[in-house]
Amino acid sequence: MKFDMPLTRGKLIKRYKRFLADVELENGKVIVAHCANSGSMMGLKDEGNTVWLSPNQNPKAKLDWRWELVEVEGHLAGINT
Repeated sequence: MKFDMPLTRGKLIKRYKRFLADVELENGKVIVAHCANSGSMMGLKDEGNTVWLSPNQNPKAKLDWRWELVEVEGHLAGINT
């Protein structure tokens, strides 16, 4: 997979309202990221999972981050539908 910008790693705190996720970045800052996957994401949205975010390049976007990948049991899964 190729991304326009380098991805930023964080730890998932929680996913809520289908499209929002609270993530703690490696520097300790907590941010809200957009989650494009409206499905249940069973097994992917567990607290503490490592997630990979991309900075949102759309100036009209409400959130600065987009959730792209999640790491589960050593495997990466793309969640941006």
